[in-house]
Amino acid sequence: MIMMKSMGTAMVVGASLVAAALGADWPQFRGPAGDGTSQEKGWVKNGAVARTVWEGQVGAGYSAVAIKGGRLYTMGNRSGMDVVVCLDAVKGTNLWEYAYPCPAGSYPGPRCTPTVEGDSVYTISREGVVLCLDAGKGTVRWQCNLAKEIGLKVPGWGLSSSPLVVGNLVIVNAGARGVAVDKATGLVKWSSGAGGSGYASPVLFKQGRVTAVLVFAARGIEAVEAATGKELWSHAWKTGYDVNAADPLVIGDKVLISSGYDKGAALLSPTGTACKVEWENKNLASHFSSAVLWRSLVYGNSGNVGRGAELRCLDPATGAIRWSHKETGFGSLILADGKLIVLGERGVLSVAEASPEGYRELWSQKVIDGTCWTMPTLCNGLIYCRNDKGRLVCLDLSGK
Repeated sequence: MIMMKSMGTAMVVGASLVAAALGADWPQFRGPAGDGTSQEKGWVKNGAVARTVWEGQVGAGYSAVAIKGGRLYTMGNRSGMDVVVCLDAVKGTNLWEYAYPCPAGSYPGPRCTPTVEGDSVYTISREGVVLCLDAGKGTVRWQCNLAKEIGLKVPGWGLSSSPLVVGNLVIVNAGARGVAVDKATGLVKWSSGAGGSGYASPVLFKQGRVTAVLVFAARGIEAVEAATGKELWSHAWKTGYDVNAADPLVIGDKVLISSGYDKGAALLSPTGTACKVEWENKNLASHFSSAVLWRSLVYGNSGNVGRGAELRCLDPATGAIRWSHKETGFGSLILADGKLIVLGERGVLSVAEASPEGYRELWSQKVIDGTCWTMPTLCNGLIYCRNDKGRLVCLDLSGK
């Protein structure tokens, strides 16, 4: 083993790495398609012990990791400074950092996962500063302070949106129905008012021939035209404390929304400038862990932090529960090769078949301590997990 110093914290790097099944990069929150899924195969062996490839400290927060071209990007907060960090995804070595003043706030640290597009990295702070950095060097290309530009009112727990790049625009969930800035200049191209934002990230949605974006705002779901911000339709959805935080899930031409505090879920069917509610119930109440879709079934975490939660399989056609599993508790999940990768809030990583018949665990191991509310990431055969204090671990589950 080789001990390496980076960011003032020791990183453990394996002397050699096992060749893994190569997959697509994971360049943004919730992966290549923004839906929490990966196409990778061969990354886990039943019964294998997770090998720690490297570990490091990136600063307090809840930012997941984005990976492109062998470089990993994430965020943290240290002593009142937000830090955008770039590491070698395989070795864990520090390539660059960019820091700027930002109070850590309650539940300290940034929530944004960086978005990598072309040779740029886009981020947003919990106070509304949108940044464009050079992906290779970490130098600032532009920044846009939304509080100054549009008088943005920041929600109680800080902005939690990750940026969505659509054409020449960078769109974030800020204001009543989102804000878009020019990805080359940072100039505001459209906005929707100063207040009312939720905590979810914007999601791409195709409505007929129109490229749209779904914005889960404070009091409902808003569908807007990506190019102009024009409202296409909306649906009121009031959750306790205005915490609409789990990303909407696109299911064909329909949209599944879910939130915690015993609010539940609904399947919406947009029709022109309105939407029909196909069903609404309390069978999936996602606090801020977004669900995934596999073979026409939805898998998601239902329940709130500190109030009990469980993993559930839901039939989106009817809203009926196919099965529930309590042992994983509150956590976040992604999907790859028909398998659920679930990180529980106490650091237990589990892999289970995405099966309609019930929870079928293939692998489970405690891999990290602390509070883990950030979704794991799978990229090129390696899994990345972090806790709220900023400890980041890179794991190999292949058993080779």
